Amino acid sequence: MWVVHLVNWLSGSALTMRHGIYPRATDGLTGILTAPFLHGDFAHLMANSVPLLVLGALVAFSGLGRFLGASLIIILVSGAGVWLLGPTAVPTVGASGLVFGYFGYLVLRGLVERKPLDLAIMVGVVILYGTLIFGVLPGDEGISWQAHLFGFIGGLGAAWALPKRTPAVQPSPGYGSYGRY
Repeated sequence: MWVVHLVNWLSGSALTMRHGIYPRATDGLTGILTAPFLHGDFAHLMANSVPLLVLGALVAFSGLGRFLGASLIIILVSGAGVWLLGPTAVPTVGASGLVFGYFGYLVLRGLVERKPLDLAIMVGVVILYGTLIFGVLPGDEGISWQAHLFGFIGGLGAAWALPKRTPAVQPSPGYGSYGRY
């Protein structure tokens, strides 16, 4: 994202204008997949970088396939929500939908998995990032609450839809490869 932002900045925000989400415009549909990698300015990028790194790493901790699946679901749901409900003729960009999605994913994943580590991660995420939840409500002009809300919903959906991790099969005590000892 930092390299993309540097290119975007050097081009006078040409990437934002071309690849942001334009609500309810058919040309804006491609922005659903590209907008999370673009940012309005360096402050916007900085605001998303640390929580994206922390929460993304915690999601990635559960496996690459699960991380990629969750990320795709979150990006699609967040982007679709912005496309349907965002302000007209204004390009929406930024990774905050992904941040809110990872937050929702980690919170619900703890409840879905019910494993001590997942529950501990859930509690830690709520303690450190719990105030994010207020960002799903309309607030400051220029901040896409739609991306936040639908990213959060996408994260919840990903946590619910992606299969539970199954424990490794342990051999029963007293049984070898030839039956009972």
